[in-house]
Amino acid sequence: MTASSPFFHHALSTSRLMQIVILALIPGATIQIYLFGYGVLINLILCGLFTVSAEYLVLYLRKRPMLETLKDNSALLTGLLLGLALPPTLPVWMSFIGSWFAILFAKQLYGGLGFNPFNPAMVGYVLLLISFPVEMTAWLPAHTSAENSPSLIESLELIIFSQTSSGLSLDDFRKFADGYTMATPLDWVKTEHTLGKMVAEINQLSGFSENWNSWKWVNLGYLAGGIILLATKTIRWQIPVSALAGIAITAQLLSVFDPDLYSSAFFHLSTGATMLGVFFIATDPVSASTTPKGRIIYGACIGFWVVIIRTFGGYPDAMAFAVLLLNLAVPTIDHYTKPLIYGHKVSQDKLNG
Repeated sequence: MTASSPFFHHALSTSRLMQIVILALIPGATIQIYLFGYGVLINLILCGLFTVSAEYLVLYLRKRPMLETLKDNSALLTGLLLGLALPPTLPVWMSFIGSWFAILFAKQLYGGLGFNPFNPAMVGYVLLLISFPVEMTAWLPAHTSAENSPSLIESLELIIFSQTSSGLSLDDFRKFADGYTMATPLDWVKTEHTLGKMVAEINQLSGFSENWNSWKWVNLGYLAGGIILLATKTIRWQIPVSALAGIAITAQLLSVFDPDLYSSAFFHLSTGATMLGVFFIATDPVSASTTPKGRIIYGACIGFWVVIIRTFGGYPDAMAFAVLLLNLAVPTIDHYTKPLIYGHKVSQDKLNG
């Protein structure tokens, strides 16, 4: 009997590889928790519990071995990746919907790990983003620039009840020290462009640089985790390197064409879910391309679409959409980039075509 993917060419088990990826998330997640509050940690715990419980239920109903499958840590990793992508005070019932949808419909409906064509965490994220766009863009400002940051208890109350016991709502915490309402840098740029402001004007807005600096630190944390994955050979270099190159080249070409209208390559590389996406999400061994050339094409196209959707689309951070679009293209990419089997000659049709 042939086992299902992912196929790894080293002695580590799937469980151990998932553990390494989870450990590599720690630098970025720690910075994210420090800057954006206890809600990030609560989301991680809740989404981890929700995805594992959903997997348990499906395995129970399908009469499959539960403990052994749960021990591969794939459901837990899905929950953690989804939790990191969610705003820190997203209502708990929305986290539940996204987590269960990711496992039930994006993973187990196809037969479980190794058979899912789409990244489950990104499917859950996109479902929530399309269904609840206001709540999914309600990020808090970093505590270093916030007018008022929620405590652990207040974060729990906001997540469960949408307001604290003292009557404070999410909007009361979504303000900078100077009174400006919070928006992520990508949200900010998109909104201000619709008002006719140029890049230079946006960069001079009160609080924008400090907000962007917070996301730079988050991305540096996930970059450090990505380097750990590369150093331990948990992932191959082609996807993250080509994705970063795709983002940088596309953004820079647009910026050169009109620097007043299009943000720089550095801005796109250092904000949003860029580093989390290229190192931890795009490299999913099940839904990503599997051939050497295919991985380069796959990563470069993700980078291209991230910038295009961020710039011209209706959603500010396009990593999830770009990954899912390229998940669709993986069979075609792999078909046309299959390496020649050693000892076989190139067919005459290929030589002529």
